[in-house]
Amino acid sequence: MHNRRMFLLGAAGTAAAVTLAACGGEGAGSGGPDPDAEPSDLTVGVVMPTQTYERWVSDGNNIKEGLEEKGYTVDMQYADDDIPTQQQQLDQMITQEVDVLIIASIDGSALSAQLDAAAAAGIPTIAYDRLLTDSENVDFYVTFDNYEVGVNQANSLLYGLGLLDENFEPADDAPEGPLSIELFAGSLDDNNAHLFWEGAIDTLQPYLDDGTLEVPSGQMDIDQAATQRWEQETAQTRMENLLTTHYTGGKELHGVLAPADPLSRGIINALQNDGRGPSIEEGLPVVTGQDSEIASIKLIADGIQHSTIFKDTRDLAEQAIVAAESFLEGGEPEANDTETYDNGMKVVPSYLLEVQMVLEENYEEIMIDSGYYTEEEVESGQTE
Repeated sequence: MHNRRMFLLGAAGTAAAVTLAACGGEGAGSGGPDPDAEPSDLTVGVVMPTQTYERWVSDGNNIKEGLEEKGYTVDMQYADDDIPTQQQQLDQMITQEVDVLIIASIDGSALSAQLDAAAAAGIPTIAYDRLLTDSENVDFYVTFDNYEVGVNQANSLLYGLGLLDENFEPADDAPEGPLSIELFAGSLDDNNAHLFWEGAIDTLQPYLDDGTLEVPSGQMDIDQAATQRWEQETAQTRMENLLTTHYTGGKELHGVLAPADPLSRGIINALQNDGRGPSIEEGLPVVTGQDSEIASIKLIADGIQHSTIFKDTRDLAEQAIVAAESFLEGGEPEANDTETYDNGMKVVPSYLLEVQMVLEENYEEIMIDSGYYTEEEVESGQTE
């Protein structure tokens, strides 16, 4: 079993049934919301990192709509990826005495003062998808199994390179290598980026050790591969620099580990502009991704992007709502992981959801048949 230390922690548990604990507890928010109050008299503060990333808009809308359907008042704010703005938004919500906070942080370590203030005011806090670190005042965490996201990204890369078969077992006709790959990571101030990286590298390491895979740039540390704020332009520029420096004279690049769809699209732009492509069938390297953004699902359908990871944010929003409602009713949410998500000050009770690998051969089943996107949206690459 993998040893996942503080800041590099994950879990392999599967999602249990959504239930509410009947009894109260002694978290930072105990004694906060009035369990006898009507939903219309209770307010949930929701802070999201940015509106420039498709998934956060979807998350915010799902949470807001779900809470309002139950009768609660929602104060939702986006911080435009600016940490001081997010801090100010939380300060304001605490001053206005919201009853529960749901926080998708920009930097999980930058909100300790706000978490302390929330605890002092008796306001429970729920970390949403990104772990809040370096504070004892985090009551609950809802997320996906982010270590397994990295494992799935690496396995999809190995499958695309022909090293694994359709059952994700070693392929009988696997190429001998060495096959050249490059590695990208997310933003270092996002705890999830470390989890994605650890899951992926643990999976790729045996192939790197035996020489089947190589990284010609030598950039194999997360600090070298990181992409601040998950910016597409930053990933595209780094890929362009890698190509100029390490892939001249017709040197082949077989695959790229990319941890999120905006990065994937930036990387693909750089590869196509360098004359590698335009599609996988026509020589484009295998590029992974995450979040199943509509633009990337179209690229997968068109044979351009190899894969993405689907994290059904409808389910994540639902679980955040369940957790918030449990606190609002005077109880505590039920966790399915109480051991592995150490934020540096405490092990945060967590609820983990499963993820799915999306490929050209299964995107219709996962993305369209589930009702997440329509055929028309995939064809256009835009949501209605």
